[in-house]
Amino acid sequence: MRFPTHLLITPVFMAACWAGTAHAFDLTTQGLVATGYATSMVTSAPFDRKLLLAARDDAASFIASDGQLRGAQLESALVYLRRVQPKLHASDLELAQAILVQ
Repeated sequence: MRFPTHLLITPVFMAACWAGTAHAFDLTTQGLVATGYATSMVTSAPFDRKLLLAARDDAASFIASDGQLRGAQLESALVYLRRVQPKLHASDLELAQAILVQ
């Protein structure tokens, strides 16, 4: 008695087609996520950089005066950093040091 090979080929073919569809969906989703991430980095990163660079002089004064001199640009940067990173538990002095290192 001969085994009908079409009974084995059909399920394998259907499984391959199903896996190909899932892979195509994964690639499509991956492309959308990558595009969204790149757009986010392009639009927000320059603003972050400009804001932090503008606060460097104020941060240096703040650190040198041991927290006595607080410039407007540093205050703006501190407010922005705390709004963007609400779980950030760093002191103003630590954030000023981080801004100065940027």
